[in-house]
Amino acid sequence: MKNVGFLSFGHYQAISGSRTRTASDVLLQSIELAEAAEELGLDGAYFRVHHFARQLASPFPLLAAVGARTQRIEIGTGVIDMRYENPLYMAEDAAAADLISQGRLQLGISRGSPETALRGYEAFGHVPAEGQNDADLAREHTEVFRRAITGEGMVLSDPRMTGRQIELPVMPQAPGLADRIWWGSGTRATAEWTAAQGMNLMSSTLLTEDTGVPFDQLQLEQIERFHSAWAAAGWTRQPRVSVSRSVIPILDDTDRAYFGERSGDDQLGYLDGGIARFGKSYVGEPDVLAEELAKDVAVREADSLLLTVPNQLGVAYNQRLLGALAEHVLPAIGWSPRR
Repeated sequence: MKNVGFLSFGHYQAISGSRTRTASDVLLQSIELAEAAEELGLDGAYFRVHHFARQLASPFPLLAAVGARTQRIEIGTGVIDMRYENPLYMAEDAAAADLISQGRLQLGISRGSPETALRGYEAFGHVPAEGQNDADLAREHTEVFRRAITGEGMVLSDPRMTGRQIELPVMPQAPGLADRIWWGSGTRATAEWTAAQGMNLMSSTLLTEDTGVPFDQLQLEQIERFHSAWAAAGWTRQPRVSVSRSVIPILDDTDRAYFGERSGDDQLGYLDGGIARFGKSYVGEPDVLAEELAKDVAVREADSLLLTVPNQLGVAYNQRLLGALAEHVLPAIGWSPRR
């Protein structure tokens, strides 16, 4: 049985055709779309995090609001850029959002993707130590954050206030949150590192490497390496793996005008200093999409699928899109709605 949720990049801009013209629009509509997804029987509402851009940024107020307005679906990120995060403050925010949602937080984190800001994380006060790069900084923040959410003592108490000196953990604590942390991995090697750390694997619609095989086959190899490394590490719990796909059903001329008629092909590009392979978009009639998605070997292997949505087209459009997928496409990959 698959888990299926939507993933919103949270774009907003005052341009022709946009239903999210302001930051307020995109935040409020994100909450409404999460409620609509829950009514449709989907399993999750996930949000991308970007800084210095007209997109969703600080995720925890939004996650807490979605958690308060829904009852069942998972709420999560895909992903938070750990270069920008104060790990102890983030631990407090994450625990609060998880407690409000009663244990439904699924937190995707990573080093982050290339961005328009030049070393934007340094403006947030986070500078790599001598001999480190930004990836080292993100992993260091992640290590501190993960220690904090397990209740480890992070600071010594003042004996003048406590009568003795003891280690104090970050508060509040959210039971089980430590097992619901995902690492956004763009390569096979980082998938193996993710498994060694005991985190779930979140793989998106691009990989920052290429071996000449179709995207879904390369991603399948990434997932298989993750599972092998997980077993080798000796972890006892069952890990989770998610992949993201853009799947657009063509129902009428409006859809056709926006997205065309047919699925494209994988694309190669230059990203982050090397060749990257981008997964294709699935676009077409619902019955054709069902057949194509069922053949995607990485979708078959993953336990969770995140469907990217064109959030600037508004809640009503995306509710209709997700409803069509739920009824006509997703059953082909073994999914059925939760009620």
